[in-house]
Amino acid sequence: MQKRRILTALAVLAVGAWSGTAQTRVAAKTAPAAKTAAPSRKSDAQIEAAIRAKLAKSPKLGPEKFQVHVQGGVATLEGKTDVVQHKGTATRMAKSAGALAVNNHIQVSDAAKQKAAANLETGRRRAQVKRSDARSDPRSDSRQPPPVR
Repeated sequence: MQKRRILTALAVLAVGAWSGTAQTRVAAKTAPAAKTAAPSRKSDAQIEAAIRAKLAKSPKLGPEKFQVHVQGGVATLEGKTDVVQHKGTATRMAKSAGALAVNNHIQVSDAAKQKAAANLETGRRRAQVKRSDARSDPRSDSRQPPPVR
């Protein structure tokens, strides 16, 4: 009888200890998740100010060139440009400043569109050269020693 009481008490203690460690394990698994929660989102005014600051830092994209409005984390860009690439650059700046999405209503001039189309037709674009390909100008080949003068 005495042995039975001791075994029962040990079983109760073991179950209590096991359930306590299980709770500790569960708490340990959920604690890091709470620490890695998403950071608080910037306000619309903060996002708009950040976009304007990025535009002001750019020598070619001045702050007066484009209008910026942010509502609900979505930035709207408006204005006109004579360079096709400015439209994409402004979008990237807005996203990197914290905008969740960008509505880009920047208008590219017809002259810029024609110039870009002409460049594509004549093949004037950045050439993608593999490292193993020989270069067309042997003087610019870094694998050859410089000419002796």
